[in-house]
Amino acid sequence: MEMDLLLAFLMCATLIAAWWFHLLLKWASGHRRRRCELTLPPGSMGLPLLGESLEFFVRIPSLEILPFFKRRMERYGPVFKTNLIGKDMIVSLDPELNSYVLKQDNKAFKIWYPESLKRVLGTVLEVTSSVSLHKHMRSMVLRVFGPENLRLALLRELWKHYDAFTNGLMSFPLNIPGTAFYKCLKGRKNIMEALKHMLDERKEAERQETMDFLDVVVDELNENPVLDEEFSLDVLFGLLFASVHTTSTALTAAVKFLTDNPKALQELVEENEHISKRRNDAHSEITWEEYKSMKFTSNVIHESLRLANIAPMLFRKANQDVHMKGYTIPEGWTVMIFPLAAHLNPITYPDPNVFNPWRWKDISEPIGGSKDFLVFGLGLRSCLGADFAKVQIATFLHFFVTNYRWEVVSGGDMVLSPVLAFPNGFHVKLMQKT
Repeated sequence: MEMDLLLAFLMCATLIAAWWFHLLLKWASGHRRRRCELTLPPGSMGLPLLGESLEFFVRIPSLEILPFFKRRMERYGPVFKTNLIGKDMIVSLDPELNSYVLKQDNKAFKIWYPESLKRVLGTVLEVTSSVSLHKHMRSMVLRVFGPENLRLALLRELWKHYDAFTNGLMSFPLNIPGTAFYKCLKGRKNIMEALKHMLDERKEAERQETMDFLDVVVDELNENPVLDEEFSLDVLFGLLFASVHTTSTALTAAVKFLTDNPKALQELVEENEHISKRRNDAHSEITWEEYKSMKFTSNVIHESLRLANIAPMLFRKANQDVHMKGYTIPEGWTVMIFPLAAHLNPITYPDPNVFNPWRWKDISEPIGGSKDFLVFGLGLRSCLGADFAKVQIATFLHFFVTNYRWEVVSGGDMVLSPVLAFPNGFHVKLMQKT
């Protein structure tokens, strides 16, 4: 009797397994048939599960196009298919395709993020994925950008945790002690605890005349709770990352470029000292008129941003089959846009690897981004804080070069992995001008 029951069980299990295997084969056959019917870009999908990820994450000690992209562009052209960490995607180094994809937000394409970013940045990514939440967040941020940014004390306290956090953003999402991703999540945990403490203090504090984003969040929680506290903390975390990491990286790169180009540094100093000398009070803050008159400073900022590659990749997911450039981007596939390819295009920027701020005298300022300048994105999802970031950089450079000279002590090597990093730091000795 027991043997009969065992045989019956095994037969049922075998039938169920065979049925599932049949469905799997049918799905795989249909999936392959659909791929054959579509004209995908050329390329390789690499190894099972890993795809071509190992080569993609290799560091290079320069600010050139990563070998991963360069080799495939030479072999397949500016549009090719690949697989990174198990994700099929189309890589675009083509300016026209990049512009089309980014301008099709909420239409043919929607924003998409790698798994490592989703796990680290948390629910804040819902802001950029949801049209209504994104609009609400824009209105909240606009209440702050202009009057005042996050308080410097807040940034100083959190800065020490950001190194570990940013090093793991573009990494394999393996939460194992010792990995970059593990350190990244630990850094995020420390930052979130500090933010929670600061938000609790702000709730109890008396209202000040000036307003920062913490005040805006407190108002939202008290008056119109569209966002709960956990979500608000995620938003604070995301905004801090966007403002602290990208701006500080661009600033460090700018100082490095200026250090290596004494002629550019001298012209920058002359422009800013001329502005300082015209003031009645040498210690007064920069006015809007002074900022708009900093033409060469603006050129230095745009050239530094072009080379620094602070937004290494932009991702979009196809909502439908998209036919362009003779290829099909299948529904559900991800498109990876690599801005540095546009920024190092020798047709647009002669001698593209050379720091040359004077080139911007003949190029109109890229307001809102363009297919040739994707530092702050393009289209509906372009960076809301772009102008604010440029004001921050200009203000820092103004007070830095008018008050100090410096000499390099150590470090200064720049690598792409694919995010810009200074593996040995960049240490300088400051000497106050008399």
